[in-house]
Amino acid sequence: MAKDIKYLELLSRSFPTIQAASSEIINLEAILNLPKGTEHFVTDLHGEYEAFQHVLRNASGVIKRKVDELFGPQLREQEKRDLCALIYYPERKLNLLHRKEKKLDEWYMVTLVNLVKVLEVVASKYTRSKVRKALPGEYSYIIEELIHESLSDNNKHEYISSILKTIISTGSADSFICAIANVIQRLTIDQLHVLGDIYDRGPGAHLIMDLLCGYHHVDFQWGNHDIIWMGAAAGSAPCMANVVRISLRYANLETLEDGYGINLLPLATFAMETYGDDPCTCFTPKIDPASGKFTPKQASLIAQMHKAISIIQFKLEGEVIKRRKEFGMADRNLLEKINLEHGTVEVGGKWYQLKDTNFPTVDPQHPYKLTQEEKEVVSKLMSNFTGNAKLDKHIRCLYSKGSLYLVQNSNLLFHASMPLNEDGTFREITVLGKKYKGKALFDKVDELARTAFYEEKDMKLKEYALDFMWYLWCGPYAPPFDKNKMATFERYFIAEKETHKETLGYYSQYKDRADICEMILAEFGLKGEHTHIINGHVPVKTKKGESPIKAGGRLLVIDGGFSKAYQSETGIAGYTLIYNSYGLLLAQHEPFKSVEKAVKDGVDIKSLTRVVESVNKRTKVGDTDIGTELKSQIRDLKQLLAAYKAGIVFEKNK
Repeated sequence: MAKDIKYLELLSRSFPTIQAASSEIINLEAILNLPKGTEHFVTDLHGEYEAFQHVLRNASGVIKRKVDELFGPQLREQEKRDLCALIYYPERKLNLLHRKEKKLDEWYMVTLVNLVKVLEVVASKYTRSKVRKALPGEYSYIIEELIHESLSDNNKHEYISSILKTIISTGSADSFICAIANVIQRLTIDQLHVLGDIYDRGPGAHLIMDLLCGYHHVDFQWGNHDIIWMGAAAGSAPCMANVVRISLRYANLETLEDGYGINLLPLATFAMETYGDDPCTCFTPKIDPASGKFTPKQASLIAQMHKAISIIQFKLEGEVIKRRKEFGMADRNLLEKINLEHGTVEVGGKWYQLKDTNFPTVDPQHPYKLTQEEKEVVSKLMSNFTGNAKLDKHIRCLYSKGSLYLVQNSNLLFHASMPLNEDGTFREITVLGKKYKGKALFDKVDELARTAFYEEKDMKLKEYALDFMWYLWCGPYAPPFDKNKMATFERYFIAEKETHKETLGYYSQYKDRADICEMILAEFGLKGEHTHIINGHVPVKTKKGESPIKAGGRLLVIDGGFSKAYQSETGIAGYTLIYNSYGLLLAQHEPFKSVEKAVKDGVDIKSLTRVVESVNKRTKVGDTDIGTELKSQIRDLKQLLAAYKAGIVFEKNK
């Protein structure tokens, strides 16, 4: 009881009177009855900044649907497209209109009225307080007046009309339009969930991170491509080598050099000296010849650098595999299986001809030993990663707003997989000599990922955690990966496709089983009809008829190919999942044309939306996890109210 009174005394500092406590109870009770905010789920962005930021700006097509519903036949189709483009890209659209619009003041008046109508609709499900917090300070009062009054009200018509005319006459219309457009975007997506793999392949991962680190409400569930960047920033050499290799494989130098200022000159110098006479055909980067992005000479240098860092990577990984036998990855040490005399390599007990037999830095007696020159390259690259202010900011954002998994509003979110046995039971994984499975495994993995970056005292533990970050990238039972192998060596050096096959863990085989999905959900405390697992990681081959909806709706796999590298096999350009007060909607997107076409012609991403699950009764804030917290706060406030009235706690400031 004394402890309860102490807590109530502390609470009374925030609510010092009966009136203050009563008012907060009334406020919180009212919030419980508002519709839940809209959650958006995206995954496997892979550096595709332009397409991703457009999906955020148009809220997966939600803004276009609201404009269609709001204006219907009142506006022509082109007018509605132009209005949407203005909401998505206000600055660019205004620049274009200034050049071609002759009656600008008339256009401003009509457009401001239409924008305010859209804002009224998207703001209607939130409290005035929440809307106010989303407004820019300089226009907060004016926007509040506009969205809470109506031009159709005869008593306020001249008042509202005067506000709009003054905005135009003072030359504030452009900045005011930009402010309203940004608020519409913000309120349309209440919370954003990013289910991993922001990095690699595409050129704009750093731009995506800039956007997301400043986003109003975002969380991350780490994918294996994020984890190698996290590991590299924490000091893992094999993670760093993988990051550089993948960037060179896709000729994606923008993120490394322009985004983070990583100096690749030492690697380039070493590669030219070591592989100058080597065509490095197996390491030709994945470049569209029609793009004209690189000259043949530049492409040749990238191939040499690509080979140089790949051999370094295999050596660094080999050392980890040897010292961490518990990872069970001895079959991945293939440099020692090479027979240079015959130009062959043994994989899985079978010998294969090598496509490339030039290994000038590999000592057959000590295949995983770095040469002095390779050590210097690794050292210089590592200092670029670990001493990088911008990368450090982005990685800290991934840690502070992210985790391996998230349980929220009856949904379990994780990037890839839950390790399972052949019979569908949870697989035990040994970590630091102790076995973990299910939720306990996920919690331990999350803990070790943080240890790798933040530990400063126990260096032995930190070294293990750094090695474990590499395991999370490509380990056979690592939750963010969960395949029998990552066949990097085989894809480079062996022609036979049979060696390239990467077999997914048993989770992929059981993902259509509702009982298995329900077992996993129950492990995380989720039971009932409207509970779901949401994943990414494995692209859904839509053009082959595969559905992202598994196990009767229990599991949703929303990797539809944001990355251009996957679109040839998926047939689309990504999925996003929308969870609003009416249920779950899956948006299937076609490839994004360009920002220029969106601004100039109003060309939006074509999105096909289908209902995954609808609810009979509209979901309110009180039905969500936030609602549970608010109800707890209400109970505490009611106790404080009773304590005031009983004289157990005394009112203050009277």
